[in-house]
Amino acid sequence: MKIGIVVYSWSGNTLSVGEKLAAELRANGHTAELVEVKVVGERAQGAREFELDVPPDLASFDGIVFGSAVEAFSLSPVMKAYLKKKVGPLAGKRVACLVTQQFPFPWMGGGNAIRQMRRLCLAKGAEIVGTAVVNWAKARREKTTAVAIEKLKGCF
Repeated sequence: MKIGIVVYSWSGNTLSVGEKLAAELRANGHTAELVEVKVVGERAQGAREFELDVPPDLASFDGIVFGSAVEAFSLSPVMKAYLKKKVGPLAGKRVACLVTQQFPFPWMGGGNAIRQMRRLCLAKGAEIVGTAVVNWAKARREKTTAVAIEKLKGCF
């Protein structure tokens, strides 16, 4: 299966989880491509004003993992804008949702961000096959990353 891992990563944390997931999917025999959602110029974390760069083309992927950080207890405004304005129909696509957050528990923003991402993907016709939250607090980082990767690689 050809899987796209589409991430917006402000600090590099979400990107690093995406890279690990891509490696695991490849080890399982899939073709996995990591692509980034980018903005034009610099964006301060929390900024609501930005311009999306040229979006990645998703047509060739059989499955997609969308990944983003949590900002202010919600899905990053960049990923929100990307999913709303730049992503076309996702009918026939298996989609998983991944978020990373600094706080130690999913109820501290991760769960809300996942719900927002799911809703946006379902509105485009996606088949949601899994979700995961990585808690970036030092004590939980390795464990929640490993659990998320194991969970998401099993979706495809």
